[in-house]
Amino acid sequence: MSKKVVVICGTGVCTSTVVMGKLKAFLQEKGLNVNLTQSKVSDVMNRAADYDLIISTTAVPSSISAKVLNAVPVLTGVGKEKFFEELEAALKE
Repeated sequence: MSKKVVVICGTGVCTSTVVMGKLKAFLQEKGLNVNLTQSKVSDVMNRAADYDLIISTTAVPSSISAKVLNAVPVLTGVGKEKFFEELEAALKE
């Protein structure tokens, strides 16, 4: 069964789109089967439990109890290797 992952940003358009592209390439390279969706943070507030993992480029309210990975390193390139290591580990849990 594939993991359900949502990629979010403030508006669900700009930075989440950039991260989605890089995530798809990484997942394909690693052969990982993941159900990826894209959204904005406000849309996920009441549906966080629907996802195994939330990948975000913006602040996520502490009320969200799902596992959250900060995707800013994917955008800046600083620490992106660590991000992808954490992502791969989270997907294999």
